[in-house]
Amino acid sequence: MKDAAPQKIYLSDYQVPNYLVEDVHLTFRLAPESTRVLSRITFRPNPEASSKDFFLHGEDLKLISTKIDGAAVTPDLVVGGLACAVPDATFVWEAEVEISPATNTALEGLYMSNGMYCTQCEAEGFRKITYYPDRPDVMSVFTVRIESDLPVLLSNGNPVASGEGFAEWHDPWPKPAYLFALVGGELINHPDTFTTKSGKEVELNIYVRPGDEGKCAFGMEALKKSMIWDEEVYGREYDLDIFNIVAVDDFNMGAMENKGLNIFNSSCVLASAETSTDMNFERIEAIIAHEYFHNWTGNRITCRDWFQLCLKEGLTVYRDAQFTADMRSEPVKRIEDVIALRARQFREDNGPLAHPVRPDSFVEINNFYTATVYEKGAELIGMLKTLVGDAAYYKALDLYFDRHDGDAATIEDWLTVFEESTGRDLTQFKRWYEQAGTPRLAVEESYEDGTFTLTFSQSTPPTPGQDQKDPRVIPIAVGLLNPNGDEVVPTTVLEMTEATQSFRFEGLTARPTPSILRGFSAPVILERASSNAERAFLLAHDTDPFNKWEAGRALARAGLVKMILNGAAPDGAYLDAVLQVLRDDSLDPAFRALALGLPSQDDLAQTLVDQGHTPDPQAIYEALETLKMAMATHMQDVLPRIYAQYQVTEPYQPDAEQSGARSLANAALSLISRVDSGTAAQAQYDSADNMTQQLAALAALLTAGKGEQAVAAFYEQWKEDRLVIDKWFGLQISLADPANAAEVAAALTQHPDFTMKNPNRFRATLGALAMSPAGFHRADGAGYKLLADWLIQLDPLNPQTTARMCSAFETWKRYDCDRQALIAAQLDRILAQEALSRDTQEMVSRIRNA
Repeated sequence: MKDAAPQKIYLSDYQVPNYLVEDVHLTFRLAPESTRVLSRITFRPNPEASSKDFFLHGEDLKLISTKIDGAAVTPDLVVGGLACAVPDATFVWEAEVEISPATNTALEGLYMSNGMYCTQCEAEGFRKITYYPDRPDVMSVFTVRIESDLPVLLSNGNPVASGEGFAEWHDPWPKPAYLFALVGGELINHPDTFTTKSGKEVELNIYVRPGDEGKCAFGMEALKKSMIWDEEVYGREYDLDIFNIVAVDDFNMGAMENKGLNIFNSSCVLASAETSTDMNFERIEAIIAHEYFHNWTGNRITCRDWFQLCLKEGLTVYRDAQFTADMRSEPVKRIEDVIALRARQFREDNGPLAHPVRPDSFVEINNFYTATVYEKGAELIGMLKTLVGDAAYYKALDLYFDRHDGDAATIEDWLTVFEESTGRDLTQFKRWYEQAGTPRLAVEESYEDGTFTLTFSQSTPPTPGQDQKDPRVIPIAVGLLNPNGDEVVPTTVLEMTEATQSFRFEGLTARPTPSILRGFSAPVILERASSNAERAFLLAHDTDPFNKWEAGRALARAGLVKMILNGAAPDGAYLDAVLQVLRDDSLDPAFRALALGLPSQDDLAQTLVDQGHTPDPQAIYEALETLKMAMATHMQDVLPRIYAQYQVTEPYQPDAEQSGARSLANAALSLISRVDSGTAAQAQYDSADNMTQQLAALAALLTAGKGEQAVAAFYEQWKEDRLVIDKWFGLQISLADPANAAEVAAALTQHPDFTMKNPNRFRATLGALAMSPAGFHRADGAGYKLLADWLIQLDPLNPQTTARMCSAFETWKRYDCDRQALIAAQLDRILAQEALSRDTQEMVSRIRNA
């Protein structure tokens, strides 16, 4: 039967824990279906609490025994845990429970992945391991004993003892239960060491399954670079004697920052030139940095409650973006981040799943690991740094670390540090954390007697539960260009605080062209009338790399809208402008590759909605295909030269220089293949000695309609490598003709290598369909039904992955009535399932009730 109606939890109801934990001792006697967990926990009453009730969270636990101060007690088992009468003084609680890791398909708590024991406790997985106050503001020192005949037995902190059949670990730093980790298995270690700036030697290890040991070197180098960078930029030194990473095949997320024992989805740590693309390498580098940086921004300082999730995630995402910008190309990183922000977070802000960066309520916290919390949370950190300046930002961070080390902190604590350090009042800035939605920034301009005036107006559309929005402080980075292209006013940050506000620039000799929102200085939608001639001018002359790229993207978008609505021919001004960028060898190759890219199908659909039109997914797809062919034809004299010029002849390295060259060459190849019937792509496929080149060639062959043999050969070559086969599944669906994308996906779900129990494989297959709008939104609803069929099957096994995949339906209200009816029917069918999980029920209900 269905769970009881989910109950909302409110930020305003927060109360301190009734009992605090002084120390935790855990013993694990590992067995696949009958692991015994013995806990010995010292509790003391919290003098700040208003209640003496004693409650411990617990789910799916078989209780064997409980004791208080050595005497047996009989607690009351209640929904979500247990309650018990306890002394009004410090006491020792002991419990023994039994759990079944082998049958734990939800991948929360302690579970098994290909014979390996591993854990995932964020957000509320520890309650599936033993009875405990499973909330982030209860922090304690943990000592863990693991009993098993497996050769590798790991937990948090430092190793303190080991022998035949056991290992003991002690973590001296107090932590909440969500940061607990345990791993046991037949694993191979890739070791190294790191010496901190104070001279302490730290043992580093990456543990992997046998056969994967050759894919660890890049991850280890990324870890050491992260440790150096955090010391140099933020002054943060690692604080344990050992740092372990473990690669796990079955993992709901990318990775987890457990103190001293990071557990990674295998796809986010394993890398080799033969099996990983340049994008894989960059992503791995960023995720390893992200999880390492959490050691201070998340572990040493954690969040008081899950409403403060953006405190640790937003700050750490911002830090890993800084790291990647320093390791690679800052402008390219910024453009890539904005593309992702607009694709995921702006879409979230504009639909039924919109919520503030710090939500004021939730039903299931797993559903709030969102782009709004992570990516928009990071944008808020960037805005704050822009507003106070670099020096003041790092001064405030030093105060934050000094004051809150060992704390479970809040957004108020974070902002107070900046207010005290800088003297600024951040009351208005706090609205960014409290108000959902993406602000619209409208611009009007005038020029008279050498004075140029920009007048901005801000507004934010209503979002679920929030109709009225107050003005926010918005840092607007602006530069001005003369008619000859010279910059007459360099980048200046305008601080907007009112609903409407004007800014004047005096002493100009001619009417300038403004370059507004340079570096994407705030996560807003800029609404400003602009001509194609002005966009082409900015694409040619703007000194800000982001706005240079943005002008080209706007030029492409405007032409595509005309093609979609009116059947217009591709815009010659755009074709000429992007050709000029392609020819400019002074520009970063990675930037030029981005400039060749076009707005996504989803981007164009939302653009049409914003202009008052109902998007037709097939018409959008056809317009994009037509423009790509026009680009290939228009540039056919230059593309072969670019393709040849940027071939990398040195041994493969996933660094910024080589990656940029390959990205431009492969962007050229994708266009060349539209006019040469795949000849160049076949030659590259046959000679490729790395996955970047091989996969790009395979994609070009599929686009040219010549990929059937290569697809079969690729599978035969890589069928033993599960991460490469994930790419094989996804590529076939993402590049399929929309007319049969659902059938391609359906056929692949019947392939022997498909399994819905592995989140990576499920996302590679059904996720690829959901991210191919014309195929997913096919008029007969076949894509909707296929995804719903599989979500219904997956939900009893893995609610987290199911709920997150439901977001494929979040934009359903933008489409025509027939498609809306088809989607509504599938949403209703999901909601009608008798045993629907709380995770999925909440997500689908929010989407359905839009």
